[in-house]
This record gives sequence, C-alpha cells and structure tokens, in this order.
Amino acid sequence: MAFTAQDVKTLRERTGCGMMDCKKALSQTDGDMEKAIDVLREQGLAKAAKKASRIAAEGVAFAITNDDCTAGVALEVNAETDFVAKNADFQGFVKTVAETVMAEKPADVAGSPYKEGSRHRNDSCRASSGEDPDYR
Repeated sequence: MAFTAQDVKTLRERTGCGMMDCKKALSQTDGDMEKAIDVLREQGLAKAAKKASRIAAEGVAFAITNDDCTAGVALEVNAETDFVAKNADFQGFVKTVAETVMAEKPADVAGSPYKEGSRHRNDSCRASSGEDPDYR
C-alpha cells in the first residue's frame, strides 16, 4: 500500500519522531500506520538501550504539597540534555510523576509506579525523548 506525505505528517504528529524515521517506518510497513508506530517504538527502545550508559546530568527539580500543606513531594528527574529538560512535555511528565507520588504515597522510589523497569518509566519518557530519565 502506498502512503502520502500527509501520512508521514500524521505519523510525525502521533509519535513526535523525525520525518525520515516516519517515512522509513511507513516504507517498511507498506503504509500501515499502526505497524509503523510499532516499528518506531522498537527503534526508539533500541536507541534508548544504547544510551542507557550515558549520564543524565541535566534535569528538573520539582516540589509540591497537598492543599493543607501537611505532606509534600520533592523530586529530581534528570535527562541527558538540557533541550529535553526544558521541553514542555518533559516538564509536564515531571509534574505528573510528582502528582502520582503524592497520590500513591510510596515510601521511596522503589514503591513508586515510576521505579526502574516500570511501564510508566519506559513508555512515557523514552518514547518522546529517546532518553532514559534518572529518578531520585
């Protein structure tokens, strides 16, 4: 099945991947959008695995309290580059992590839904940035 430039644009909007990556994925999958998304996800995870040994030194520190200020969460989420750390999606992700931790009240990161190897950790940030964030 052939695909059009509009298909490439749609895939870019859905995944946030580059134009050439989207075009290659659509070529590999004969224009099947869902299969192309799976191909891009696999490529992204492979790239993230290669980057896993890199140091995540740029990031965001974020703190929130509950309405009556009886409990709070302070966290730091790091990325490899300041470009990712300054990205609105990344900052929204950090806020979501803080709100989730506030709601779930884990004793530490190991008890959090964002612990190493979790679905949230792998899908949310790796897919959008290609980087593996570091949680503290």
